[in-house]
Amino acid sequence: MADQLDGVDFALAAYREEGVWQLQELAHDVLADVETLSHALRRFPGDGGAVGLVAIDEDFFLVVRVAGASTRVLLSDITAAEEWELAASLVDFLGLPPPEDDDEQAPAGDLDLLGDLGMPAMDMGVLLDDFDLYPDEMLSDVARRLGFGSLFDEHVGLASSA
Repeated sequence: MADQLDGVDFALAAYREEGVWQLQELAHDVLADVETLSHALRRFPGDGGAVGLVAIDEDFFLVVRVAGASTRVLLSDITAAEEWELAASLVDFLGLPPPEDDDEQAPAGDLDLLGDLGMPAMDMGVLLDDFDLYPDEMLSDVARRLGFGSLFDEHVGLASSA
């Protein structure tokens, strides 16, 4: 398995406080597994919980949403679980069998975990089918749909310097 910390492109917590989206960087030590990440996300005071957005190795991303005791997860590419411990922990969390060498790239988890925030399952599925986009570009699209696109782009360095 690849070293978790070397491959992390970014790890952010997004949450709404009094109706305004806030973004905060997550420490890499909370990325050991889904349980540790969800526990860290529960610290944020968001109205309706918090959303963790993590991109790894310009290859895949995961979204973890916590609200109360509930944890919902989405992995953009199940084959990432072959090489990355965090992805493998998400597959375990979902109770899915580990991917095989010949498995195709496919998402795993809850495509509708952001549906009530503005990104319905069908739109998420269409986005995940676009293999030409990098994880940061996909998550930028998600952030835009949820209402914090420019804040997200600024945090991850996608914003133009104009």
